[in-house]
Amino acid sequence: MFDLDDFLTKAHKAKASDVHLSCGKNPSLRINGEIYKITAPAIEAGDIKNILEQTVPKEYGVDISTLQDLDYIYEVKGVSRFRVNFCRDIFYGKLTFRVIPYHIKTLDELKLPEFLKTYTQFNNGIVFVTGATGSGKSTTLSSLIEIINETQKKHIITIEDPVEFVHDDKKSIVTQRSLDIDVKDFKTGIKYALRQDPDIMLVGEIRDLDTLLSAIEASETGHLVFSTLHTNGTVAALDRLKGFLPESGQELFLKRLANCIRGIVHQQLVPSTNKGALVPALEILTFTSTIIDYVKNNKLKEIYPIMQKTTQQNLTTMNSSLYALYQKGVITKETAIEYSFEKIEIEQMIKGIYRNAIAEETLL
Repeated sequence: MFDLDDFLTKAHKAKASDVHLSCGKNPSLRINGEIYKITAPAIEAGDIKNILEQTVPKEYGVDISTLQDLDYIYEVKGVSRFRVNFCRDIFYGKLTFRVIPYHIKTLDELKLPEFLKTYTQFNNGIVFVTGATGSGKSTTLSSLIEIINETQKKHIITIEDPVEFVHDDKKSIVTQRSLDIDVKDFKTGIKYALRQDPDIMLVGEIRDLDTLLSAIEASETGHLVFSTLHTNGTVAALDRLKGFLPESGQELFLKRLANCIRGIVHQQLVPSTNKGALVPALEILTFTSTIIDYVKNNKLKEIYPIMQKTTQQNLTTMNSSLYALYQKGVITKETAIEYSFEKIEIEQMIKGIYRNAIAEETLL
């Protein structure tokens, strides 16, 4: 019989970020971004069934025999919390366990720029952290929320699917709600959060127009909101947000968005030269007066060239971040090129052909 807790404990000691258990296959681990197959007996249908019975919270009230997709949290006491995803596949099913450490890391521990603290100091508005699945969005947001928790006397409400990092009350008080157990959906969670005397809100993900408009309304009524999007870059995030609305409503929406958005951070985790450990590369778009004007006038394609021309931390392209990591010897040239959105530009930067112009005063 497969001993789940023992296997997760060993995987945690091996510094795995994810554990994959698929019916009919050997267990696999993701370590430093790469998948390793474990020499162990293949997972059987009975193992999957037993794991689901052991781990799925009773509050979900699901019928395991008809289950197709589910996200939830499981904890091995004294080891770690795990975000679990079950999906039915062509065999019987697959379980993925993502490690959620007890310790909430600081920006310094995560090798993230101290500039991000700026986003914790607003009294209102909305901040987005974007990136692909597994890019560290939730980890970055937990660090920002913990900064507020440690330094400000606020009420923080998180609405997540499911709750990942657990924040103990420090200077702030923290209320954490999980979809399907504590609240029906993000829109409903935001609606009721506004009646609970919040200062700060974390909305796990913007998935639809209703959630987006609810989050914006919260930011417009004196609250600081953090959320995530799955996009490829900061300007792409603006296109994605605009795309939630029909074309007839986009112009008015952009004017509204420009007045409340404070910044967009796009994050990638890239392999370092340190035995394959992953390091973050960040694109940062802070809403300066110039950027606000460009968004209001729907000149989104003209924003990236502005970011290219500045050396300020508040407007940083992904290529600038990758190039800085390359210059410091943290990543290789090949990695910088592979993870770049603008490969010709990064190649020119590495060759010394490309030079960033100094931003004009109006951009600072």
